[in-house]
Amino acid sequence: MTDQTHRKDVVVIGLGNPLLSDEGIGVHLIRKLSEHQDKFPSVEFIDAGTGGMNVLHLIANRKKAVIIDCVKMGKKPGTIKRFEPADVKTTKKMMHFSLHEADILRIIAISRQLGECPDQIVIFGIEPESLELGQNLSKTLSNGIDAYLDDICNELC
Repeated sequence: MTDQTHRKDVVVIGLGNPLLSDEGIGVHLIRKLSEHQDKFPSVEFIDAGTGGMNVLHLIANRKKAVIIDCVKMGKKPGTIKRFEPADVKTTKKMMHFSLHEADILRIIAISRQLGECPDQIVIFGIEPESLELGQNLSKTLSNGIDAYLDDICNELC
């Protein structure tokens, strides 16, 4: 974890399990974004994987947090949607099988209760095509990588 005294004002967090195909899109995109760190000196890029409650600490006291994740929205596979927490209501059913399991909207609510919530939170959700076992993204999401990166980079400019 980053030392609190050297934290950047903006954090971009990629979430997901890269062992479940498109579920790992957030992690894949963070890896790509990290290759261009020099273009965004005030931004910290973090691969949070399945993150869980650790995300609470990663967003604490930042000015802005951008979260990238696979999201089932009932849209065409590969669709990317930008939204803010107030725009959505979670339908996630918690299985309580893992300490890494968490609902990002619940984490944001806890951050607000603690008085540590960023001034702005943006979530980029990408509709999966496949959640099968495998480390590769579906062809649909692979073909969308450049467009996803453009959307996220535009958010950071």
